[in-house]
Amino acid sequence: MKGLYLDRDTPLHRLPPEVKIAAMVSATVIVVVTPREALWAFAGYAVLVAAVAAIGRVPAGWLARRSLVELPFVLLAFALPFLAAGDKVTFLGLEVSRDGLYGGFNILAKGTLGVLLSLILAATTTTRDLIVGLDRLRCPQIITQIATFMLRYLAVLGGEARRMRIARISRGDDPRFLWQLRGFATGVGALFLRAFERGERVYLAMVARGYAGRMPAAWLATGAATRNQWLAAATVPVAAAAIAGTAVILG
Repeated sequence: MKGLYLDRDTPLHRLPPEVKIAAMVSATVIVVVTPREALWAFAGYAVLVAAVAAIGRVPAGWLARRSLVELPFVLLAFALPFLAAGDKVTFLGLEVSRDGLYGGFNILAKGTLGVLLSLILAATTTTRDLIVGLDRLRCPQIITQIATFMLRYLAVLGGEARRMRIARISRGDDPRFLWQLRGFATGVGALFLRAFERGERVYLAMVARGYAGRMPAAWLATGAATRNQWLAAATVPVAAAAIAGTAVILG
C-alpha cells in the first residue's frame, strides 16, 4: 500500500479515511447492482470516477498501469461472447452470443470501475489511515489488529527472508534448481518460526505497556470526520445512486 499512495495536498487526500472507505464501498455496491443492459449508466459511472480522480490528482496513466491486475478477468470478458450459448447476434462482423456479450460487458465494466475506485482510495489514503478508518467504522477488532501487525512487520520479514536467501547462496545453494527445493522449504519453515517468535515477543512487550487489544482511543479520535465531511463524501454514492435509479426507471 505504501507504493500505491500518492502524496498530494487535495480535498480528497484531506478527507478522513472512514468517509472515503464508506463512499467507495457504497459506490461499488451501486455499480454492481446496476442492470447490465443499462449501457449508458456505466458511461455515467466512468465520468464520475474520472471526476473523483481529477479531484484527487490521480493521473490516468498511473491508474491504467495498476489496473492491469484485472487482466485475467478482461480476457474472460472478451472470450465469453464466443463461449456462451444462447441466441446469436452479429457484432463487429462476428457472430457471438447475446447473453455472452452482455455477460462480458458486465464483467469488464463493473470490474474495471471497482478496481479504479479501489485504486483511487489507495492513492489518496495511507495504510495507517485505512486501518484507522476501518476501526472507526466498527470493523471487527481482530481484523484491524491482524492487518496492523501484518503491515507493520511485512518489511521486517521481507528483510529476514532476503538475508536467509543470501546466506543460502553464499553456501553454494541455488534455489533455481528443483533438487534444492528441500533447502528452500526448510528456509520457509525457519522463517515461519522466526516470525512466530518475533510476534510473540512483540505482543508481550505491548501487553507490558498497557495494550488491551484495541487501538488507543486518542489515536482514533484525532481527525475524526465531521458532518460536513460525511456530506461531501456522500456526493459520490448519491450521484451513483441517481444514475442507477434513472437506469432502472427507464428500463
